[in-house]
Amino acid sequence: MSSWPTEIRLSKDRRTLHIAFDDGASYALAAELLRVESPSAEVQGHGPTQKKTIPGKAEVEILKVEPVGHYAVKLTFDDMHDTGIFGWDYLRDLGETGAAKMQAYLDALAAQGLSREPRRRG
Repeated sequence: MSSWPTEIRLSKDRRTLHIAFDDGASYALAAELLRVESPSAEVQGHGPTQKKTIPGKAEVEILKVEPVGHYAVKLTFDDMHDTGIFGWDYLRDLGETGAAKMQAYLDALAAQGLSREPRRRG
């Protein structure tokens, strides 16, 4: 059975999405994690072997949190990525497995010679 969110709140600095569920679980999800784990095809590809490692998102911010029906939210990030629909189960999964997913992301960046830091325009 799916749990239902009782609160979804964006931090003042727009870098953390706080979500609380009706069973008492609550999570603070970093904007960077949400961006690099976006459920969009742009990030996930069309199969498990197509997932993309997105560099340069250490400072990404969430501009908008919009409800999608009664089952999800659509997040708009300051890099204009807005195609991921984050269902309640997916947000809960990120809350429960976020640390491991973040470590896998850091490992993938390192393996590909990429950085979390955004490129500076010079």
